Amino acid sequence: MLSHGLSRRAAVIARPLQMQRTLQPFLLHRSKRYGAFDASLDQEALAEARTWFQSLDDAQLPKGSTTYARSSGPGGQHVNKTETKATTVYLVKDLLAAIPRNLHSVVRFSKYHVASNDSLTFQDQTHRSRTANADENRRKLVEELTRIYKETTPGETSHDKKKKHEMM
Repeated sequence: MLSHGLSRRAAVIARPLQMQRTLQPFLLHRSKRYGAFDASLDQEALAEARTWFQSLDDAQLPKGSTTYARSSGPGGQHVNKTETKATTVYLVKDLLAAIPRNLHSVVRFSKYHVASNDSLTFQDQTHRSRTANADENRRKLVEELTRIYKETTPGETSHDKKKKHEMM
């Protein structure tokens, strides 16, 4: 009984440390988002990221590997006989070759990251079609990369705003 009490206390003490580790990367990158005038930001990397984002097309991203399994939920016999649930795995090393370098450090903090195989893994079973579910996974990848880009890359400063800050 005593050992149970000690392990329970240890778990309660460890929980805030785990939360701190998971929140730290997001706080670090959030400050980058609003630091457009920060000298530590590499202007070439930001320009590369902005150009990449303007021409973002899912054809330039890696294909990933898709597996299919039986879907769950309502649908009767059809659900039990067909494999329509799509799980698509995109290896991080393949993604890093296709995205700008200022996004590299943030990709592994995505909620879709699986540490055991160092990949972003997406699942979908909303459609009755295998290809529609695989396409939905592809859409989720583009959506996640867009979210990461917007969180880490500050917008271009307008000419008027630059003038205003020079006058100050």
